[in-house]
Parts: sequence; structure tokens; C-alpha cells
Amino acid sequence: MFPEIARDDVFRLETRRLWLRWPRGSDAPAVSALAGDWGVARWTALIPHPYTLEAAERCILAARAGNARGSSLRFALTLKDFPRKLVGMAGIDATDNGPRLGFWLGRPYAGRGLMSEAAQALADAFFRITEADELSTVILTDNAASRAVLEKCGFVESERFETGFGRHADSPVVRMALRRDEWQASTGGVLRPALAFDRALA
Repeated sequence: MFPEIARDDVFRLETRRLWLRWPRGSDAPAVSALAGDWGVARWTALIPHPYTLEAAERCILAARAGNARGSSLRFALTLKDFPRKLVGMAGIDATDNGPRLGFWLGRPYAGRGLMSEAAQALADAFFRITEADELSTVILTDNAASRAVLEKCGFVESERFETGFGRHADSPVVRMALRRDEWQASTGGVLRPALAFDRALA
């Protein structure tokens, strides 16, 4: 799904406050601690709880392998002032139902607009470097924080389901989607001032 330029671990995105880069083995302790927090994991379908260090290491290896194949583009989120300190993750995976966005942010970093910044950067990059017509995600119907992030990035509700998958197999969920034409209308198809690609795309 993703072109060659995104399949090398030097590929990264820069926003006003964040670097979005490939995850590394050294990120595993932060992934385990932050994503393993029930206040984060409960809103996701697949993040385990508790989240062991070994599971975090496997997740990072899988993310890097998917990035290298071009079937996914999963990023570690780091603050520019502390580029080695992971604060969350965001990525897009190829699924049977089309490209699917997923993200989480550690609770100590919530409430600052960081995830909206990261999700917008990822959506912009996705439409710039692929030819896909739509990007979507599925969230719990009562996940107000994620819905706010998505709506700020232009996603709109497209469907509702009585049940989801994984941890949410018995819970109602909503599908949110952003179409290419809607993205182009909001951006003109150009990079926003707050987003820059690594020099490989300059």
C-alpha cells in the first residue's frame, strides 16, 4: 500500500511539536508502560492489558516489519524537545476493509492537542504518498476523546455497528472516515504549514 520511500526507517514526519518516526527496540519500556495503562488500553480493541515488555517488543518488531513491507505505516510519537522519549503511537494498516487508522497517546500527555497534530500529519502524508480514496477507523461510540481528534482532522461518521472486534466484540462502535476529495477540499492537496516530510520528500 505504501511506496518505497516510506519503507526505510529514516522516513519520518515532522509537525510543530512532534516527530513521527519508526518505532525502535528502545521504545519498548515506554510502550509497555503507557499503552498498558488501563486508561489507554480500554479504548482500544487489541492492546493487551497488562502489557508486558515482551509483548511491547513483539509489537515493535511487527510494526517495523509491516512498515518495511509497505503494508502499514506505524509511527512512534516523540516530542521534538525529547526525541528519544515515546509518548504514543499512530499508524495506518492495510485491512480487508481498506486502510485503517489507529492511535493511542499516553495519559500524561493528553489534553495538549498532540494526538490531533499527529493524526492530521499522518492523514496528510497518507493522501500525499498513496492513491487511496479513503482512510477510516472504528472507535467505541462513547470514545469522545478519539472522536474529537478525528472530527478535528475532517473525519465524519459513516456507519454504526452493534458490536466491534477484539476487546470491543460486545460493544457498539462507530466507523469514521475521511475521503480524498474531502481532504483535498480542506487542504488544496498541499502540505499544511505545520507538517514537513523528512528530507527524503523535500
